[in-house]
Amino acid sequence: MSTEPGPLTYVYAVARQTERLADVLSGLRGIDAAPVSLLADTSDAGSAPLAFVISPVAHRTFNESALKAHFEDLRWLERVARAHHDVVQAVAAEATVLPLRMATVYEDDTRARQALGGQRRSFTRRMSALDGHTEYGVKIYLPPPAADKAAELSGGTGAGTPPTTPGKAYLQRRRVQRNAREKVHEQARLAATAVEAVASRFTTQRVRHAPQSGALSGPQENVVNDAYLVPDERARRFRADIEDTARNFPEVRIEVTGPWAPYSFAMPPAEAAGPVGSDERAP
Repeated sequence: MSTEPGPLTYVYAVARQTERLADVLSGLRGIDAAPVSLLADTSDAGSAPLAFVISPVAHRTFNESALKAHFEDLRWLERVARAHHDVVQAVAAEATVLPLRMATVYEDDTRARQALGGQRRSFTRRMSALDGHTEYGVKIYLPPPAADKAAELSGGTGAGTPPTTPGKAYLQRRRVQRNAREKVHEQARLAATAVEAVASRFTTQRVRHAPQSGALSGPQENVVNDAYLVPDERARRFRADIEDTARNFPEVRIEVTGPWAPYSFAMPPAEAAGPVGSDERAP
């Protein structure tokens, strides 16, 4: 008679072990309502050693073959991603956090602790770069094509003689629609340049994510989806100045999101993205 293997160790993030953070996590529940705790690097002699934020997960659900199947299940992915995010955000509210990828699992606590010790230098450097910083997002949206109807109606057929045939009228309407859309795209380009100029005064890093599509962007077209790493003492001014800039571009919608845990900056800049003002794109 076979028995099911013991639980795997699921890792949400890296943080520094403190009594305060341990107290916060003591009442937190993660994936499948499992208790969340800190797993410290026992080889770290510092006063606040690095620790993994962990919880146990069922082997039958998170072993390699099961994960391959689950990654095709959007409802499962959404549930796990939400639980993962909630834990990371709870840590971020209390301390510097280095988020790890969803579904980072180890065979047991011993293997997880070995991995933490093996990557301690890299984690320490990255944590130091994230200290006192928070992630914010800036998104730019175009209005849906239907919103160009007003431009079409206001443009009409021009001051000249109305078209004499239905075909000419159709072509003229299409030309007005195209011109209106081109104007909106130009406003979005100008807005993106203005936002980048403002952000460069307050932020230390930027990651350019691919624009969102489908249900994530709604009826509007997302054309800019950037993440910025902002020093905490500059965050209020950063948001205020971006929102002031947005008022200069009423044809598009500029949205500031956050504060977030620094998901976009968990990797070093050379691997994640270029500095603010760079044209490099995140992989």
